[in-house]
Amino acid sequence: MALGGRPVAPQLRASAPALTRSVLRRLLAELPVYAALPDEELAGDIAEIVQHTLRLFADVIERRQPMDGPDLAPQRISAAQRAEEGVPLDAILTAYQIGVEMCWRETTARARPDELPAVLELSTHLLRLQRELIASVSAAYLEARELLEGDEYSDRRLLLASLLAGEEPDVVAGRTGVRPAARYVVLTLALAAHPDEARPGPVAVIAARRKLRRIRQALDRFTGEPALTALDAAGGTALLAVDAPPPWPSLDALIAHAAESAGTPVTAAAAITEPADIPAAVTRNAEVVRLVRDSGRGPGLYRLADVLLDYQLSRPSAASAGLAGLLAPLDHKPDLLLTLETLLTHDLDRRATAATLHLHPNTVDYRIRRVAALTGLSPNRTSDLHHLNAALVARRCM
Repeated sequence: MALGGRPVAPQLRASAPALTRSVLRRLLAELPVYAALPDEELAGDIAEIVQHTLRLFADVIERRQPMDGPDLAPQRISAAQRAEEGVPLDAILTAYQIGVEMCWRETTARARPDELPAVLELSTHLLRLQRELIASVSAAYLEARELLEGDEYSDRRLLLASLLAGEEPDVVAGRTGVRPAARYVVLTLALAAHPDEARPGPVAVIAARRKLRRIRQALDRFTGEPALTALDAAGGTALLAVDAPPPWPSLDALIAHAAESAGTPVTAAAAITEPADIPAAVTRNAEVVRLVRDSGRGPGLYRLADVLLDYQLSRPSAASAGLAGLLAPLDHKPDLLLTLETLLTHDLDRRATAATLHLHPNTVDYRIRRVAALTGLSPNRTSDLHHLNAALVARRCM
């Protein structure tokens, strides 16, 4: 099919990037909910679906046949994601209408009077595409909302609540109609705020929902079935049903992938346990995450073995006060205490310590000598190093 003496399909494909930008500008100007979306979402998910739809129409014109059902899968996925984020359905359908209108104007702008039959044929294809888009997008959106609010979601929430309460498997099965798995990966997640969550207006709410959706998607893909989650913008608990304990590196990779997908750092603790031990695992995981954050460790996945010293010293003990007291001479010398903590965090690497604190390495050496003079303990002596680490942990835990 040609208009203005040029094939329509290749012309539309070539102009798709520029036309996508024009569509986005109109969405921002005419639909307040799109103007409130995070820039990352507009430039990513929304722009991709606009361009995919334009190229899909080019394929329809080239074949002069209706599209197949799978062709609209990206649009259905996008509609479900917008439903989870709380974007209204009427705004989504209006956005597609704007895109269809601009596509029609782009493809017919150079049509000559003698090409009226071709214009009518193109319009027929475009109207059919619009009808199928509206039907598919509406169905996917409503299905996603129904899932969020329906019985299946409620059953999962009830199962999660029963497991967190420590109920016996037979009792859980009787209450929920679902028998718990033999074992679960128990995850406690601490989520940093996405930069868009600091923006004013509804964009912050949408950004938080998008972050949680991407976290849940990563968790669901790990086991191939919906995870049991109780999450808000700051984090929460997730239970992943597994047949056998997964290798620790795979769980580590899961958390890294979730953080990358959500665009925000994630600090997590994990334990693999049977249903009866889930409440204790959740409590222990929360303590692990707290100790990790208090000690200044970076984001990532941790287990109890990674913070054993911190965990033990956080328990009430007569020795804790004595250990913390080893550093009492530094109570009013925060620069010396910070330098010591940073040096131990960097495994005694004085240059890395200096770079972190924006000091000269010689200044680090001087401060460490002052620490040794005041406390009698030097990180350069192996026997003192253990005492210094324990003393710092004890101070944090008091």
